[in-house]
Amino acid sequence: MNASSWCSGWCLGPTTSASHPRSFRGISCSFQKESSVKVLRRILESPGVHQGPACFDGLSAKLVQDAGFSYCFTSGFSISAARLGLPDTGFISYGEMVDQGQLITQAVSIPVIGDADNGYGNAMNVRRTLKGYISAGFAGIILEDQVSPKACGHTRGRKVVSREEAVMRIKAAVDARRESGSDIVIVARTDSRQALSMDEALSRARAFGDAGADVLFIDALTSKQEMMAFCQVSPLIPKMGNMLEGGGKTPILTPLELEEIGFKLVAYPLSLIGVSIRAMQDSLAAIRGGRIPPPGSMPSFEEIKDILGFNTYYEDEKRYATSTFTKRDSSSLYSIQRRDQSDTEQTSQSPEDPIVEVITPEVYNKYGGDGSRDPFSGIWSRTLRVKITGRDGFEKLDLRIPAGFLDGLTNIVPALGGVNMKELLDDAAEEIGGKKLLDFNDRMGDRIQVFLE
Repeated sequence: MNASSWCSGWCLGPTTSASHPRSFRGISCSFQKESSVKVLRRILESPGVHQGPACFDGLSAKLVQDAGFSYCFTSGFSISAARLGLPDTGFISYGEMVDQGQLITQAVSIPVIGDADNGYGNAMNVRRTLKGYISAGFAGIILEDQVSPKACGHTRGRKVVSREEAVMRIKAAVDARRESGSDIVIVARTDSRQALSMDEALSRARAFGDAGADVLFIDALTSKQEMMAFCQVSPLIPKMGNMLEGGGKTPILTPLELEEIGFKLVAYPLSLIGVSIRAMQDSLAAIRGGRIPPPGSMPSFEEIKDILGFNTYYEDEKRYATSTFTKRDSSSLYSIQRRDQSDTEQTSQSPEDPIVEVITPEVYNKYGGDGSRDPFSGIWSRTLRVKITGRDGFEKLDLRIPAGFLDGLTNIVPALGGVNMKELLDDAAEEIGGKKLLDFNDRMGDRIQVFLE
């Protein structure tokens, strides 16, 4: 079970203040450890509507938490896409969802509500599913009434089990929760609005509440009027809304509009997976065109390391450090301690912290460290400048690297992969001053220039 340092009050969303860079409106922070289930139940008991983006892996969950959200969902649609590369049509299994869910809950301290599809079978399967989700660290579980194989509620051909069987699934979940000694939040979902009718969906929602569900959810409502009618059913039980982005059946409303209607929780199931897909497509198009994604389209390497916790790791690692100079293996690799002010500034380390550099004799000698008279051996003292100007005239890249770093150059600008840079550098190695080595347009129309300085 995850534990969370959380607060005694809740609000619509994150705000900032001078004293608390990530605080919340109306919250007095006690920072007492609470189980994720208790935190989620506090959210349900608090006024207002609460937004929960849907994640699909540990990284996306961390980003949700870092953005200041008080909880998140997992999305079966997104997990099926990210883990299997397959549509949400019943391919993904209980075991895969539990495994992915455990990785997600271990990555964050905020409560996570897990998408458990239709419980992966009948009422007896639902019992096992609920206990598995408890063990995986989920604070809540969503169970629906679709047949097997199930599919995304906003796609065609939805089919549901009978109302009696659907209610038995919820009763089985409530019984399993009691037997486990847990208080996991049970979200009961019906897909009968699309499969049967609005009247049947309202009747099922009411029956789920009577069976012991903590939160009610009718998926794929088609109008604001239907959303209002749903929120009038079992008024004491919180309602969940689903803002499926990009063209789902349900109208997209603002959080304030959803609060006025009567919703307590609202999911955003596709935002993270959707923008990830588009960002990867754009990046691949850039690489295919012989360049890397422009700096503004992705975090810097330092930002990526900070998001993933490298800096925290380095701080913790110092507590267990034993030596800064050790023989690594039989190939004569050594850890060499040095002071480099520019590097310490780039890595946010203090001047007292050592930076470890690994040098092998093979690499050292390859570039003239052995005192050879190879003209190329002095090239490490020169600098290569690479400029990329887009066909629109705007500068996309302007960087300088050691002239001997040829492998690194082609990694940065793949369009140079077919150029014999070693030969160009050999010809220019003895020249004094700068020289333009290359000036050409790649397949995308970008102008690539390489200078030796």
